[in-house]
Amino acid sequence: MNRRDIYYWKCDRTAAFHGTQSRGEADANLAAQLEKELCRHFDTKNVVLSPGAGQGNHLTWNAEVDGKPLFVRVENGPEKDAHLAVESALLDRVRAAGVVTPRVFGCDASRIRVSFAWQALERVSVPDLNHWFKQGTLEVPKIAFEIGAAVAKWQAITLEGFGVLDEQLRGYRTTYADYFHLRLDDHLRFLTQRGFLANADEIRAEIESHRALLQLEHGCLVHKDLALWNILGIRDQIAAFIDFDDSIAGDPMDDLSLLACFHDAAFLRRAFEGYQSVRELPQHHLQRFWLHLLRNMIVKAVIRVGAGYFDRDDGFFLISSGSSGSNLREITLSKLAIALRGLREDSGLDILSP
Repeated sequence: MNRRDIYYWKCDRTAAFHGTQSRGEADANLAAQLEKELCRHFDTKNVVLSPGAGQGNHLTWNAEVDGKPLFVRVENGPEKDAHLAVESALLDRVRAAGVVTPRVFGCDASRIRVSFAWQALERVSVPDLNHWFKQGTLEVPKIAFEIGAAVAKWQAITLEGFGVLDEQLRGYRTTYADYFHLRLDDHLRFLTQRGFLANADEIRAEIESHRALLQLEHGCLVHKDLALWNILGIRDQIAAFIDFDDSIAGDPMDDLSLLACFHDAAFLRRAFEGYQSVRELPQHHLQRFWLHLLRNMIVKAVIRVGAGYFDRDDGFFLISSGSSGSNLREITLSKLAIALRGLREDSGLDILSP
């Protein structure tokens, strides 16, 4: 299948929320097939696999291939998706733009030899930044600035079309408004039917009143899942940006708005400063920021409701230490309300402060 009619893969794929539920050990038969396939690809008999620490919707392994440490991801969903090949090409493009990403040492999304797609990456042996953030030891001002600068650098990559990317790294949609509204009614209906949202009509009307902001001439690269758990590093230094599989051709304020899904005004100000150290903010940047924060929080609410995230404890990567799933629910509702207010009132970043 392709992703033409997908706004966000995790909730819009045919097997919605696949890989978002708690899983036990990966299937031993799949691991055996993967080991055999890696031996064939790297022309060696010396491959050792051990369970990986990935928290996304892929199965993951650490691999030693002739002593070289690799990180291997597998997509085994029923859709037979081949998007790991797209992400592999994007990692190279982003690194060429001056942003550090893991090197790709192998990828096969054809499903000809095995029933799954796989990708073998350079293993970056440091935790994700969320590890340090939850401990309260992350050098937040420095890291936020560096994230903003990295966003501005990868936005130098302009792409044809809009939305989710095909195998030629072109967006499937002909206008950005078409992509932005894709599945919007479905998402709002789902949240309303599940009793999470009571003001879907108000949200829809506010988005419609700002339709002019969606008239983009061309799209830039947007990570679309920018968060501390998709950045590897130590307390005060970024080692690599990862997980570009949800990337799109879109609006330059989209990734900055994703940071606001999790962080406060102080974090966002530093990210904006980092961005501006590389390129100027676009016209109407705050309105575009709030519009995209609203759209992104709608999607995150769909995933959190649909995958049962509000029933998790603080061992789950999205939930702060000492908090619970009910706290995550309150935060999600609060962020939706803040985004709606920011868009309606053309607010500054201050309303993101506690």
